[in-house]
Amino acid sequence: MARLEERPRELRRGTILLRENDPFSELYVLQRGMAMSYVLLDDGSRQILRFLFPGDMLAVSALVYRDSPETIVTLTDCTVCPFDRSVIGALITDHPRLSAIIMVVNQIEKVALTDRLAALGRTSAKARIAALLLEIRNRMRMTDKTIGNAFTLKLTQEEVGDATGLTAVHVNRMLRQLEEDGLIARDNGRVTLTNEAQLARAANYINRFDGLDLRWLPAAR
Repeated sequence: MARLEERPRELRRGTILLRENDPFSELYVLQRGMAMSYVLLDDGSRQILRFLFPGDMLAVSALVYRDSPETIVTLTDCTVCPFDRSVIGALITDHPRLSAIIMVVNQIEKVALTDRLAALGRTSAKARIAALLLEIRNRMRMTDKTIGNAFTLKLTQEEVGDATGLTAVHVNRMLRQLEEDGLIARDNGRVTLTNEAQLARAANYINRFDGLDLRWLPAAR
């Protein structure tokens, strides 16, 4: 995996790595910072598909297509490491356990995305916001063990809305309601989960990185 990170590239916030429907030849490892992927709908609105964190491999969903099915843009200043997509073929041949682990991570992301899709159609606006806050905090904590119940939400209310199918005004209203319910507190961009257990219940949230069964993974060569 270290060989995939041999060509680090510094990017500023708002840099588009990959644009929807454009041809591409490289994948990326996100080494530092935060990014997101999204698609544009026919009416010009944006649907954010996933938020991306250090250690994530970017553009994997485009691997089987000639043109990218999504746009990837940096949300903060980032360090990314590009590599040719042919490297994935070599990984499958030479390191089957590693390639299986990459598949595992992408299946986890797929299930988490399915959860969000179900939430868009079947849960309240407050539940969607609560679930997103838990997801962002849990992903941040995977690479920063100092994060507890408090974290900096590096998203605008418009970005939160584009991930949850809400307007920025509605996002603001739901955040205030979560505060009034005693589930979160906010201070200058920082969010504290003041009652995490109740917040998770309100969100019907499942951490898809828990409860994994990886006994089937092939042995390392």
